[in-house]
Amino acid sequence: KFFLFLHDSVDPETILSAGFDAGISQGENDDPSFGQGGKGYAKRLGVSYVDEVQFRFFKEFAYPTIFSEDPRYYRMGQGPVRRRFLHAVAHSVVAYNDHSRPMFNFSEWVGEISAISLGNLYHPGARRGFAPAAQNLAFDVGLDIGYDELREFWPEIARKFRLPFRDQNEPLPNAIPAGR
Repeated sequence: KFFLFLHDSVDPETILSAGFDAGISQGENDDPSFGQGGKGYAKRLGVSYVDEVQFRFFKEFAYPTIFSEDPRYYRMGQGPVRRRFLHAVAHSVVAYNDHSRPMFNFSEWVGEISAISLGNLYHPGARRGFAPAAQNLAFDVGLDIGYDELREFWPEIARKFRLPFRDQNEPLPNAIPAGR
């Protein structure tokens, strides 16, 4: 779990996500004390990256270790679309423990709450209080559901649109087996 956290913390996706979030924050002038221009963006980028890393710390390492939970999402990969869709949504509530038994997804909820609470300490212009925290929690859990949906259906999307971002080991449908 610790190595999963470390790997994901330096993954290019994490850095790109922090850059994207910093750009949105810059455009909306969130935390106006950061200012605008390159200096303001750099401050927002740093804070966004810290947000990403501390969120991953809680959600992929600390709480999964405490609750003996597997923090990863497992694709169904086949079956009716509705069932796969609901499987991805259910992951926000149901996780699996280290013995593959279903359990409440503590790392999702307690991890998000911890990350939001800690983020309020170092975001100078953060809206504080229960209502903003609840809005952030709902947004972040919704975003995680969206990522799980993307993980579930990405191979089919990539194949349909002939995108280069698909698992190279996954055979194309109706592919001729090797040796024929």
